[in-house]
Amino acid sequence: MTATPIAFRSYVEDILDALNTAPDRQALNHEGRSITAGELRSLVHRMARALRQRGIGRGQTVTLLSGNLPEVIAARYAANLLGCAVNHLYNKLSAESQAAIVQDVETRALIVDPRWAERAAELTAQAAVEDVLTLGPAPLGTDLLELAAAESAEPLPSEARPDDICTIRHTGGTTGHPKGICTTFEQLAGYRTSPQDYPRRQLVCTTVAHIGGLFTDITLSTGGFVVLQEDFDPARVLAAVERERITDLFLLPPLLYRLMDHPDADTTDTSSFRALVYGGCQASPARLADAMRRFGPVLVQFYGQSEVGGISMLMPDQHDLARPELLRSAGQVLPGVEVEIRDESGRVLPNGELGEICVRSPHIMRGYWKQPELTAEVLRDGWLHTGDVGRLDDEGFLTVVDRLKDMIIVVGGHVYTTELEDLLNSHPDVAQSAVFGVRDADNMEQVHAVVVRRPGADVEEEELRTLVRESRGAMYEPARISFTETLPLTEAGKPDKNRLRREAKPKA
Repeated sequence: MTATPIAFRSYVEDILDALNTAPDRQALNHEGRSITAGELRSLVHRMARALRQRGIGRGQTVTLLSGNLPEVIAARYAANLLGCAVNHLYNKLSAESQAAIVQDVETRALIVDPRWAERAAELTAQAAVEDVLTLGPAPLGTDLLELAAAESAEPLPSEARPDDICTIRHTGGTTGHPKGICTTFEQLAGYRTSPQDYPRRQLVCTTVAHIGGLFTDITLSTGGFVVLQEDFDPARVLAAVERERITDLFLLPPLLYRLMDHPDADTTDTSSFRALVYGGCQASPARLADAMRRFGPVLVQFYGQSEVGGISMLMPDQHDLARPELLRSAGQVLPGVEVEIRDESGRVLPNGELGEICVRSPHIMRGYWKQPELTAEVLRDGWLHTGDVGRLDDEGFLTVVDRLKDMIIVVGGHVYTTELEDLLNSHPDVAQSAVFGVRDADNMEQVHAVVVRRPGADVEEEELRTLVRESRGAMYEPARISFTETLPLTEAGKPDKNRLRREAKPKA
């Protein structure tokens, strides 16, 4: 007897079904404006029909330029429902970088948040786009919401196929040509869903063009509620956590530090937290211990890359102050994911030895858009070479010590930037730090550090130099330590080390 093949279902269909289970419940809230599950589901179908009427369909690319509007969530779902690839621009890129991406991905339609209409005009002056659609009235393009209002809200079957490209997500593009990471619908199937044993109430305060969009999808697929904020502001985040009884929040470590250091943190009721997820860049064990004491046993570390999805997690019960080495780790490798540590020749190293972290997973990207040579460099025999340096221990805990490109080569050996950051952050007067290499006139790398003091602290450079020299030796001692009120961050929320390098001056 021949088994009946199971029809492919995209992540969008799963979310739409979840929205339909209780259409009157509140699904999204943006700056006090609420959208019910039924309204969101209807808007997705109406938008999809409006896009199809414009000749937009499977295999074409839709590019989004927006803030964290609920309508942009609907627009992404609508485009993906039609089988389109979606490319969401980072707003902090230059107009030139954005225009290059718009042209490179062969954008069929540019969907614009009206607040970004002026930037959209700059882009389209440099890169021709057949259709410019806006999420409301704007001085350019055609109002997609008006078009959608005239369409039926009846369910529209998905036109996506498993091997179709679902997303093209670009790297920051601060240097060189941004890499477009292509992921198919099949690779995303199951990745954006997560079993939940409590009603999830998610706060998204980082761009939905990045991980904020992923957590929005996970929450909506489990019948939860999402509060969208346009940007991270610690006071507003804390107020929303208390007011909306937020259970889930994702922050990159620099933002987590700012949240717990804010004066309101001591008086805000954060008892609703169930999962305070952090990741995206290295976290400081000393600062994680502070967060555990402030927020309780709710911290979850997520380590992954856009190229491969999730790699490992450190769960709340593994955030153990009695085992500080675990706080330095990125947790245990996820089920279904294989990790090997390899040396420069590709040899697999035994547990405990440092090498490049290589990953094999069902969620590995198809490749980089129009960059086959780069794809072949990082994808070899089904394994993704992450560019991260780390080690595995005998319990399966993975520790990431640096990016290969950030590791500083000095006379006498290598300086791993995250190890030095951990040491600086362990000083009671240091809130956070960023360590990076700067080349001098002889093309030798110098160790530089930028430090953010804790409120009211007055630690100076020589005291921190002494700490480093006595703890790690002269090789790790920075040539220069400077101080700043806040670290510059990329749009994703990571310390912008490229900018810090550009602004630093080598020590003579």
